[in-house]
Amino acid sequence: MLILRGNLCFIVLFTLLNQVNCCQLLISELFVLLQCHNGHTLCSTCKTRVHNRCPTCRQELGDIRCLALEKVAESLELPCKYCSLGCPEIFPYYSKLKHEAQCNFRPYNCPYAGSECSVVGDIPFLVSHLRDYHKVDMHTGCTFNHRYVKSNPREVENATWMLTVFNCFGQYFCLHFEAFQLGMAPVYMAFLRFMGDENDSRNYSYSLEVGANGRKLTWEGTPRSIRDSHRKVRDSHDGLIIQRNMALFFSGGDRKELKLRVTGRIWKEQQNSDAGVCIPNLCS
Repeated sequence: MLILRGNLCFIVLFTLLNQVNCCQLLISELFVLLQCHNGHTLCSTCKTRVHNRCPTCRQELGDIRCLALEKVAESLELPCKYCSLGCPEIFPYYSKLKHEAQCNFRPYNCPYAGSECSVVGDIPFLVSHLRDYHKVDMHTGCTFNHRYVKSNPREVENATWMLTVFNCFGQYFCLHFEAFQLGMAPVYMAFLRFMGDENDSRNYSYSLEVGANGRKLTWEGTPRSIRDSHRKVRDSHDGLIIQRNMALFFSGGDRKELKLRVTGRIWKEQQNSDAGVCIPNLCS
């Protein structure tokens, strides 16, 4: 195997594959290189796009494979493009992009749900971005008590949302609260997302509670990673869902104004090596 690092890999790769008149080669996991009778090369995916004509000499393309160039491409091993962010992995050329789509070192998308924010970065950067650009409320601690008020709860629009960020156990968590239509029924939903990868999110649990007038609803679960989009979590109903009639009942009064108080806590699961069970670690 030919292992290339740094700028050298791009120089050599460009030199070896410069003759491939192909727009799809760099995003293909598996590719077949074809050549015309004059030796110009093209991948099989792009062959149909150029109507079976060589884009260089306009000669008709056959089914002649360029095995030598295929072998050269397959022999290349390249570092992940996130190597500067800490990824140490090296992959064959044809599987590099598949890894990069799932690389644990790839940047995170901004978890802000209100404006389809396109900003990406690491967790410290996104925390600053949420605070300074989106003006998100920041809190320290593992318990919370939030009140959500809406003057006209009869008007429920999809993706009506609020976001709060909590810092506890040295990690950051996003608390979402939304109103949207579930089928024909308007509902409210609260859920927590972990600012980190899915494997790390499993180390934490959280609970949510809402209630009044001698009634309450509770939810307990594991926070989803922000690798899962806000919409994906919401649409999977992975959180505390409150029907509008119940929400108005909890609000009390004449039911003309929504006044919901959502309380909750976050804890870290600690493995007891002797008993083989998890013991919740609550922050003070």
